[in-house]
Amino acid sequence: MMPEGHDGDRLRQIILERFDMSLGAGLTKLKGKVFRIGHLGDFNDLTLLGTLAGVEMGLAAAGVPHRPEGVRAAMDHLALPATSNPATESRPTRTAQAASAAAQLQ
Repeated sequence: MMPEGHDGDRLRQIILERFDMSLGAGLTKLKGKVFRIGHLGDFNDLTLLGTLAGVEMGLAAAGVPHRPEGVRAAMDHLALPATSNPATESRPTRTAQAASAAAQLQ
């Protein structure tokens, strides 16, 4: 959720203009309150990290308060060996991994 006084659609526009990255809009009741990270087909670890970096850079450019260590947390998580990283043992969908890493941004 976007913090009070900040608009998700404005953030999406800034990210599109500054970084040429398109994010999905919030739908119905969530319009302007959230943005969505989507993908078509393959979405690997490097794509995820690039997307999260674009979101963090966009949040900073838009003046949206956030914790800027989300990309670092995702990198640390993805770099864990499979034996100590439960996420890689059962290999959840990339969507689940993206949601987990994006939660670090909040």
